[in-house]
Amino acid sequence: MSRSTRLALVLAAISAAMTALAQAQPLQLPGAQPFNAPGTQQGAPSQPGAPAAPRQPSMPAIKIPTEEGILGKALHRNGHHGEATFTKTAGGFGMKLNLDGFQPVNLVEACSVSFGDAPVPVTALGRPTGVPRYRLEAPICPIVFDVLDGAVLVVEPTEPCVVEAAQCRIDPRGLWGPDARTIAAQAKEIERARGAAERAVREGYRTLTAKSDAVEQRSIAREQAGFSSERETICRDFQREGQMGFCAARITEARAASLRVRLGLSTEPKPAAKPKPRPAAPKPAPLSLTPTQ
Repeated sequence: MSRSTRLALVLAAISAAMTALAQAQPLQLPGAQPFNAPGTQQGAPSQPGAPAAPRQPSMPAIKIPTEEGILGKALHRNGHHGEATFTKTAGGFGMKLNLDGFQPVNLVEACSVSFGDAPVPVTALGRPTGVPRYRLEAPICPIVFDVLDGAVLVVEPTEPCVVEAAQCRIDPRGLWGPDARTIAAQAKEIERARGAAERAVREGYRTLTAKSDAVEQRSIAREQAGFSSERETICRDFQREGQMGFCAARITEARAASLRVRLGLSTEPKPAAKPKPRPAAPKPAPLSLTPTQ
């Protein structure tokens, strides 16, 4: 066989091999998109530096307070001053309220103010911070309060009220809760509730920070850092707070509810589950009237 003939056979073999390879899989050049088999779909390639898909806001579940949790219970400012009782009325809700105070001209001379024997009407203001809010319709000292779990937090007025008719300066601000002696057996439960609320607050701030720009992130960081001192200011005079931690638990739960609102998460209490109907008892078999042998 001549050299030219052998060369022609080698070139023919190489051509056949390249044709078979091309039929088995298309040629893929560097930087080209990978080949998709027939019938498959190829998503758009991710671009370097493209923003990630937005993360859905999330927070651990928290206990949502309702009016039922304070109905008929005697609540006291800081656990041991005055008395407030949230009640049902013919038109909705009301509150009986008595407050301790001091004479305006002599702040060491004690006095007291009663808002009357009948409950003072309250007006619902919705849930602007995730918990029920009401306004006490009392001209001598208009009060706005949030309903917490077994307590109320007075958020207005921002200054003490002076009741001229009684010559008494009263200060309704702060947390109104039960006498600590009545809830001593709930110490472990209160501690667990505070731990759950602390975790919810941390997660809420983390999620809120992740969806904010740099300017908002700095503001959120300052708010988060200031929360502990704000809670301490509200709770420092609450009865037996060092042993029970009741006030801190409720204030932390209120902050968690507020963060849920800011994240667009629901704080509406779940409707009570309807009891399942009991299956009907089987009917007894009819008695046979045929005499037995």
